[in-house]
Amino acid sequence: MLSSICRRRFNPIPIRILFSFSFSTQSVGKPTSYFHQSSPKVQPISHNFDQNTICETLSCYGSDWKKALDFFNWVETDCNFAHTTDTYNRMIDILGKFFEFDLSWDLIRRMRENPFSVPNHATFRIMFKRYVSAQSVQEAIDTYDKLEEFNLKDYTSYCYLVDALCEYKHVIEAYEFCFGRNQYADFNGNATKIFNMILRGWFKIGWWGKCREFWEEMDKKGVVKDLHSYSIYMDIVCKGGKPWKAVKLYKELKSKGIKLDVVAYNTVIRAIGLSEGVDFSLRVYHEMKELGCEPNVVTCNIIIKLLCENGRMKEAYKMLYKMHKTGSEPDVITYHCFFRCLEDPKMILRLFDRMIENGVRPKMDTYVMLITKFGRWGFLRPVFIVWEKMKELGCSPDEFAYNAFIDVLIQKDMIGEARKYDEEMLAKGLSPKPRKELGTKLEL
Repeated sequence: MLSSICRRRFNPIPIRILFSFSFSTQSVGKPTSYFHQSSPKVQPISHNFDQNTICETLSCYGSDWKKALDFFNWVETDCNFAHTTDTYNRMIDILGKFFEFDLSWDLIRRMRENPFSVPNHATFRIMFKRYVSAQSVQEAIDTYDKLEEFNLKDYTSYCYLVDALCEYKHVIEAYEFCFGRNQYADFNGNATKIFNMILRGWFKIGWWGKCREFWEEMDKKGVVKDLHSYSIYMDIVCKGGKPWKAVKLYKELKSKGIKLDVVAYNTVIRAIGLSEGVDFSLRVYHEMKELGCEPNVVTCNIIIKLLCENGRMKEAYKMLYKMHKTGSEPDVITYHCFFRCLEDPKMILRLFDRMIENGVRPKMDTYVMLITKFGRWGFLRPVFIVWEKMKELGCSPDEFAYNAFIDVLIQKDMIGEARKYDEEMLAKGLSPKPRKELGTKLEL
């Protein structure tokens, strides 16, 4: 069903690196340490790798930090690759995903030894993000306090920390950090940016009343509301079940003579589609084009999603074809809109195949969505097709993919196969669901 051409369309260089790395590690055995104390080396392999290729290859190991770190060290020691700040940052991000913060700091110390790989704002933005996502809020704040030794304790790092706190639903701590200790009281002359992040933080945790209160507080404190402020608040009232209020704010923006950008238009198109129907969204879509604001892939995705949800699949496909002609190339979210609404496994697999042939790489969410959907319908063969394609494209399954796949196997009474993948998950340090069929029922 799935075309074999996709093997050549996706990252041919990373696949070659993965093959070389696999062959090398099989030849020399597993390294005894994660940092430069590996087992006897094979003859150095000469490759002209660039940092993008290394970052892409590391991404293939995004769900297996040990293999990622082995590869990271191997490409440096055996292939003479000089790591850059970007490749270090990618590796640090993977380690942080698995709470390996001590190893992350070891890498940061290694970065400082080379003037071409010094830690930058992006390095610590990753650390903030990973600490906060691991519920280690104080560690993230302590990291910010350490940044003086890196000459990076500035307004940019301050914003990155606040953004990470708000992004991962720690807006209360962000509010206390910003206003409780009176740090950066004038916010470097840009209070609007900080207030926008806090507003978005209240939105992330769904405190609609607090969003409205904070929106009014901005006026009381004399904070100038910019287009981004309005875009966030329009999104808030839309997601809060009041899309008509977003439309009202849209009219207020127009009356103030504020020129909308594509982000604001996207929010309005979604809101007006929910409140008044997809045909009104199409009117706004044509209006923005007439005013010289070019739609982007997100705009098209919103229209396609609305059309699919209203059963207007032919028009949705027409929009998909139009995207190719106008230069707004479809992304994985575009195809997700179709996958969610299509009910024919053969049509879904054909579209999945075409997505790959068009150079759109599936996300892990794509695989999980399709495995879960096919499993719910009771179709086993499509599940295996998707699972094998994921491995063929060099993606290491995460815990959600494993759990979805194991659920399908158990549903089909393939207990032996399910147990094999359950054990494979444990070996990778991932967390399988407790299942009484596999003898892993939670103890009360």
